[in-house]
Amino acid sequence: MSEKNKGILYILCAAFCFALMNLFVKAAGDLPFFEKAFFRNAVAIFFSYGVLLKNKIPLKCGKGNGLLICGRAVFGTIGIFCNYYAIDQLNISDASMLNKLSPFFAILFSCFLLQERAKGYQIGCVAAALFGTLFILKPGTENLLSFPALIGVCGGAGAGMAYTLLRKATSRGVAGPFIVFFFSVFSCLCCLPFCIFYYEPMNLKQLALLLLAGLSATGGQFSITAAYSHAPAREISVYDYSQVLFAGILGFVFLNELPDLFSYIGYAIIIGASIFMFLKNQKHAHAT
Repeated sequence: MSEKNKGILYILCAAFCFALMNLFVKAAGDLPFFEKAFFRNAVAIFFSYGVLLKNKIPLKCGKGNGLLICGRAVFGTIGIFCNYYAIDQLNISDASMLNKLSPFFAILFSCFLLQERAKGYQIGCVAAALFGTLFILKPGTENLLSFPALIGVCGGAGAGMAYTLLRKATSRGVAGPFIVFFFSVFSCLCCLPFCIFYYEPMNLKQLALLLLAGLSATGGQFSITAAYSHAPAREISVYDYSQVLFAGILGFVFLNELPDLFSYIGYAIIIGASIFMFLKNQKHAHAT
């Protein structure tokens, strides 16, 4: 199997894991989103620390990288909180698609933080993706925007900023497992005060579902890391949108969820913009 095909296989695995995570989070029922996020990240702490020990990676980020790592943790936590809230309120396929706006936000943030100049077609794709988002947000006369959907967009923006800072940190030599570990610890600490003062008791089934969500999320994180170690993002990132397909199937089979026509139109526009950007990136890469 070629390196590119290995990357595609891993990113499909990651997409399925994250779709499973969304399913387990929603199936856990009426629990506060910060409680769900706490258990999700607690599992990630355990596994990421094991990777650090196994590979003898020191618990340090290097001089001058502290602000990047903290920023990645802050915006990543915001992204998780918003995504989990959206999952509770929306179809998991809608919530997954809104979270997948993160690559488009990453383009915008990269212009300011990494001084990367966006190409014309990239700006056009960002505009198209935001237009497609309106079909999921469903603005109306009485309620201008669906609040849960708007929070879902904020989750995509938070994830986009987190990925931008992550990219800059890894380019400076910060180890990926350390970033995952630091982010997971930070998120748990942010959740802890809310869990103490606003804790909602859960039964064994809910606890099991949240632990499964944590396992799925951890599998997704390690799979996507493996994917990008085998092939560059420009060659395989488009396959990450398979998460929306997986989420739609899982939502229909297990939760009897079915997105409406407007959501499907939004999906088509956003995925179409992503595919177009993927093909253009491929063309530019071959030209150079």
